[in-house]
Amino acid sequence: MKQLISRLKGDKGIWSFVALLALFSFMPVFSASSNLAYLGHGTGNTLGYLLKHLAHIGCGFAIIYYVHKIPYHYFRSISKWLLPVVWIVLAITMIKGTVIGGANASRWIQIPFVGISFQPSAFAALVLFVFVARYLSKTRTEPIDFAASLKELWLPVFITLIFILPSNFSTTALIFSMILMLVFIGKYPMKYIGIIVGSGIVFLTFFVLVSKAFPDAKFFSRVRTWESRIENFSTDKPDEDDYQIEKAKIAIASGKIYGLGPGKSVQKNFLPQSSSDFIYAIIVEEYGLVGGLGVLCLYLLLLFRFVVASHKANTIFGKLVVIGLGFPMIFQAMINMAVAVELLPVTGQTLPLISSGGTSIWMTCISLGIIIGVTKKEEEIELEQKEAAKREEALQRLIDAELASEEKEKESYSIEDKVANPMNAVLNK
Repeated sequence: MKQLISRLKGDKGIWSFVALLALFSFMPVFSASSNLAYLGHGTGNTLGYLLKHLAHIGCGFAIIYYVHKIPYHYFRSISKWLLPVVWIVLAITMIKGTVIGGANASRWIQIPFVGISFQPSAFAALVLFVFVARYLSKTRTEPIDFAASLKELWLPVFITLIFILPSNFSTTALIFSMILMLVFIGKYPMKYIGIIVGSGIVFLTFFVLVSKAFPDAKFFSRVRTWESRIENFSTDKPDEDDYQIEKAKIAIASGKIYGLGPGKSVQKNFLPQSSSDFIYAIIVEEYGLVGGLGVLCLYLLLLFRFVVASHKANTIFGKLVVIGLGFPMIFQAMINMAVAVELLPVTGQTLPLISSGGTSIWMTCISLGIIIGVTKKEEEIELEQKEAAKREEALQRLIDAELASEEKEKESYSIEDKVANPMNAVLNK
């Protein structure tokens, strides 16, 4: 075990908090999967779902380990070449999406010959954040030209978002807001950011108006869902999402301070997405306010380590990659918790590293691997500097010892001949 831990490079704080979140996830997933077990095979045995989650987490940590071994600057050029691949996969998903447990057909795609379902929007977000960090980290001798940035930065961003928007508005909004935060930190001019935000609002309005003109088109089928969720959030009109929110609030209220105890949740049998979108409500019901705040604190501590890692990075690309990949992870967690307590309308965002689901876990682990790779590089640079300092100190000691030895030889040598003439014995004869 010690040998394995010694091979883990990078920020140990990030490793620790990620491991704590992953280890904690097994209890709520094991408990909250009971409704899926009843619907799936009618026995209520959740052991299979626990083993599946264990496989997802195990693969996720293997991904973190191997990704953090790759020098992070490699992803700088990889992101540029992966974007066209992302567009092709998103287009295929839009046309030939598959239904996963009744979820929206256009969000998922089945990988051929493997049988694994994959949500390409999560992968697209990861590639897009690295791509934006790459553009912002370019060394420029002149101010940013808006026309050139439209072609080099915003055109790829908007093409990607257009592919995601029809099936997943919440993910599109999350990606766009995180990119705006990233370009602001990357010192992109504010007046240009304002133009981009205005253009995005105009495009979204145009998209909704066109969907009104063609209400039966499959391409615009999700627009009615967005409108109903926003309308039901602002009013008391009951629907399926309102049913989920009510059950989540009952679960949270039942938990009180210390909770009902591990595995003793009642609302897990009624919440349709109890092991994914609404797992935070089950956590609060079983572990109480203490458990809910504990999970929140773990995410905030992880955010703190991301800030520290970004501050320590010695390249602009490293700083922006940590921010671009780390902050959306925490922001997604906050959105998931806010939905459970009805601070936000239902969005379908999972709780990173805790909710069940392979795509979410694996994409999060790739992001964490890149972030840890940045911190590993800084550790390597610091270690090299320490070793260089030690070598200089050792060399200086050798030089000082040599100089001291030469001084002693000079002191012992004298031009006066204090020794008697060795020929005296012959001369005296």
